[in-house]
Amino acid sequence: IKLFNQGMINGKNGIKMSKSKGNVVSPDDLVRDYGCDALRMYELFVGPPELDAEWDDRGIEGVSRFLGRFYNLVMDSKDKHIEVTSEMMKLRHRLVADIEYRFQSFSLNTVIAGFMEYNNKLIDLAKKTGGVDLDTLKTFIILIAPFAPHIGEELWEAVKEKGSVFHAQWPEFDEEAMKDDEIEIPVQVNGKTKVTVSVPVEIAKDEALAAGKKALEEAGKLEGHIVKEIYVPGRIINFVIK
Repeated sequence: IKLFNQGMINGKNGIKMSKSKGNVVSPDDLVRDYGCDALRMYELFVGPPELDAEWDDRGIEGVSRFLGRFYNLVMDSKDKHIEVTSEMMKLRHRLVADIEYRFQSFSLNTVIAGFMEYNNKLIDLAKKTGGVDLDTLKTFIILIAPFAPHIGEELWEAVKEKGSVFHAQWPEFDEEAMKDDEIEIPVQVNGKTKVTVSVPVEIAKDEALAAGKKALEEAGKLEGHIVKEIYVPGRIINFVIK
């Protein structure tokens, strides 16, 4: 058992909220304007739970916009039968691992930040693929439901699942599925980076050097005679030229 001391949410300029000071924020008004889920998530997002925080209406507006974007992502993708890609699979497992770690650390403000971060990544991915696969959407809904239960239940029904989202099994992650298939490596000439090249993680030295040389040639950055070729696995490709 651990003792956890929770901080306070203060009014503007760090002044304690008080009826006599007239700086109390009405939760009824916030629920009316933004909904329960946005209010709950902003209270968690406002800062580390063990520290005092200053209330700012602009923050809840940002959380409300995030929930709207996530809602639209699910509704736009749910009936498209999008095939899962390796990038989607990797993002899904990284999402679960990241949220799980932050949640277990009781870093609840960073949990909310993580949802926003991965939602943006999935939106960017959806622009390339036409949408997000259903399993990834369901995983995200299960993870966000404890923090936004109303939208969680609504979206769970929207993806044609029966019963409550809170009866669903908590997602698990696979470390192997999170690994990158390719990495970006800087290609240098005489120690100065000229281009970057995307190569398989397990690429052989000769293949990496060939890929780096090709990238330099295509960019018009390879001039002179190569006297030495250096490849530090996963780090850099460097050509010494005279």
